[in-house]
Amino acid sequence: MNKIYIGLLWVAMLFATVSCSTEVEHEITQVASPVLVSSTPASEASGVELGEVTISLTYDKNVFFASKNKDLLSISNDGSIISADVIGSSPTLVVVANCPSRSTTYTLSIPEGLVTGPNEMPAPAVELSFTTQGVDAAVNTLTAEAQKVYDFLVETYEQKTISGTMAQVNWNTDEAVQVNTWTGKYPALNCFDYIHLYASNTGEGSWIDYGDITPVQEWWDNGGLVAAMWHWNVPKSEGSNEMSFNMEGNNFNIDNAFTEGTWEYNVVNEDLAKVAGYLKLLKDANIPVIWRPLHEASGGWFWWGKNADSFKKLWIKMFDYFKAQGLNNLIWVWTAETGDADWYPGDQYVDIVGRDLYGKTAAECVSQYQAIAEEYNNKMVTLSECGAYLDTNTILGTLSEQWNAGARWLWFMPWYDSDGQSIPYVGEAWWQDAMSQDYVITRDQLPSFK
Repeated sequence: MNKIYIGLLWVAMLFATVSCSTEVEHEITQVASPVLVSSTPASEASGVELGEVTISLTYDKNVFFASKNKDLLSISNDGSIISADVIGSSPTLVVVANCPSRSTTYTLSIPEGLVTGPNEMPAPAVELSFTTQGVDAAVNTLTAEAQKVYDFLVETYEQKTISGTMAQVNWNTDEAVQVNTWTGKYPALNCFDYIHLYASNTGEGSWIDYGDITPVQEWWDNGGLVAAMWHWNVPKSEGSNEMSFNMEGNNFNIDNAFTEGTWEYNVVNEDLAKVAGYLKLLKDANIPVIWRPLHEASGGWFWWGKNADSFKKLWIKMFDYFKAQGLNNLIWVWTAETGDADWYPGDQYVDIVGRDLYGKTAAECVSQYQAIAEEYNNKMVTLSECGAYLDTNTILGTLSEQWNAGARWLWFMPWYDSDGQSIPYVGEAWWQDAMSQDYVITRDQLPSFK
């Protein structure tokens, strides 16, 4: 019994000695602060899509961030922080920021200590810069004058808008003169139309000759921008003299236009050669042309709008042919109908995306602009035609209403009026509103492009 007692006493004394020792140290292993290892977009990245940008910042260990502290983050210029969160147990902080301006460098700043590690060790401050996407360079190597026009369009886009008018049917500046009568100012741009190509210079007594470039030359010499389109009339059937650019009642089949030996193939190639010859006259006169062919294709009312595949083949055929002919004075405009991206010829064939709107409220115009600008954010977007919708006498929202609500059209171009219309496409009051705005460019405000 004595031996047992003595053993227990020794154990107890030993335990008490250990427990009471002041030399035993109790330490929790320290974990280093989180270190940023990567980000998306990467630091100094360029070509980031503007609008809502998702910025992912990944650290070397799981991190914590109180989403209520998002307002302590900042982003430079006109950027704003929408949200900031670490989702679940993760090493990645996801910040969503609005970066609305083109070709702008934005810097995201995260102060020290807002991001912490597993044991609340503060992460160092972070600054991450990236640059949003700009407008693409022109798809062709342009003439000196055309490059000056293109550069001016890029500089103008989203800052101001260019006023424009459509020729009365084809080869004149009648609408521009009317606008000047109403407002005391000429629009900056006039659009001509090769609609009567089939009748041009057909011999003695022919009533139209696009070889006489006098109307275009005078407009250009007076400081105006030149645009052109082509309501492409074709025979309604093989050998017919009855011409049409519409789909309805027309036997011209675009699908056959790429097969040698078909009459459609012959018409397309002969017409391309003919219009290229007339465009060469403008190039030889050092006149750049904002060129908008094959418009409103996906609407299905023109013969070139039968299907997306044949339309794109025709666009590219025209583009390649004109390029081979040396027509590097052309700035190419494709007209969208919204939601028709499968009709888009491709970034390498399009400089500007247009939209034609009739009878739309200002809010509807803004919605259309935003949808197209988001879809094609590397291209400039323009209101390539506009006016009232005559079938229902529904008017168009004013230019100032559109602009103030956020529709930053590169230019706007109301359609021309004709005798017997129930209402004008826009009218005098609409033009007075437009031309009185300080962000609307008139002809006298254009720089020299020569």
